[in-house]
Amino acid sequence: MKTVDLHTHSTASDGTYTPSELIDYAHEKGLSAIALTDHDTVDGLLEALERGEKYPDLEVIPGIEYSTVRNGKDVHVVGLYINYTDENYKKSLQSFIDSRIERNRKMCQKLTDAGMPMTYEELVEENPGAVITRAHFGRLLLKKGYTTSVKEAFDRFIGDHCPCYVPREKITPQMAIEQILLAGGVPVLAHPVLYGLGRDAMNQLVSEVADAGVVGIEAIYGTYTPQDERDMKALAEKYKLLISGGSDFHGDNKPHIDLGVGTGKMVIPYEVLEKIKEYHNK
Repeated sequence: MKTVDLHTHSTASDGTYTPSELIDYAHEKGLSAIALTDHDTVDGLLEALERGEKYPDLEVIPGIEYSTVRNGKDVHVVGLYINYTDENYKKSLQSFIDSRIERNRKMCQKLTDAGMPMTYEELVEENPGAVITRAHFGRLLLKKGYTTSVKEAFDRFIGDHCPCYVPREKITPQMAIEQILLAGGVPVLAHPVLYGLGRDAMNQLVSEVADAGVVGIEAIYGTYTPQDERDMKALAEKYKLLISGGSDFHGDNKPHIDLGVGTGKMVIPYEVLEKIKEYHNK
């Protein structure tokens, strides 16, 4: 059976595989298609697409994952088939990049005030060319000896609701959806199960993003249980959304998640992508 993975990361954000290495690995794994969806950046897409030309049996899809805030909590929106070379789109993306930089500077100050000195410049120097995410904070906290693991860094300091966490300001899911649509892409609500919402709150979220123009929902995901998948597919049907899915592969930064299979049992049949392509090509 032909399978795909529509949510992955490279060294252009917080993955450990370069875009070329990621595409090589996708071919090695026998995938029929892969989407590179780095956080708030399109910097790795050209390299990935050029590498994909080596493999005529592998489709490389230009994508992005936006980090947004709703009711003080992170909500992520994936864009598939974006026109990443459009100059207007790249200019509009800059506001998201600026927001992330400002958040990261504030987190550095909070960590410093808490007795763990760190500067934004250090983070950039440690991770040249990457979009700085909390995974980079976690690795630097570990390197400096402030924590004994990246997990501890998240659990104690930089995870949601932890003392040194700073949410991003003024970046809403609706803004990300609008940008993706303007770039000719397909907006997808990423991994909704991970937001820890109850049934009513989940319905409210999906209803809101559907009204804003979301086309799909990640009903198949690297860490979902079979019940999670059933629940998300039911929501997709309720709100007439396409099904999407992905492993959220990050390489060594999430060693328990492998490309194409997630924690081991994820399967995204090619038919999922075919329906997304039908919508995109309308």
